[in-house]
Amino acid sequence: MSKPTVVQCPQCKKDVVWSEDSPFRPFCSKQCQMIDFGEWADEENTIPGAPDMSDSDGWSEDNY
Repeated sequence: MSKPTVVQCPQCKKDVVWSEDSPFRPFCSKQCQMIDFGEWADEENTIPGAPDMSDSDGWSEDNY
C-alpha cells in the first residue's frame, strides 16, 4: 500500500491527507476554506495577469 499524499492547509498550514476522507482538501476545514474564499472576494488575493479591458480603453463588442 502506498503512502498517502499529505499537503499543508493553505490557510493554517495544518497537514491534510489528500483523500475522500478530507472533503475540504486542500483545506483542513470548512472554516479555513471560507477564510480563503473571503480573502479572494475582498481582492486580498489576486492572480497577476493582463489589466482589465474597460470601455474607457476604447474596446467594444459592437460589430463594425
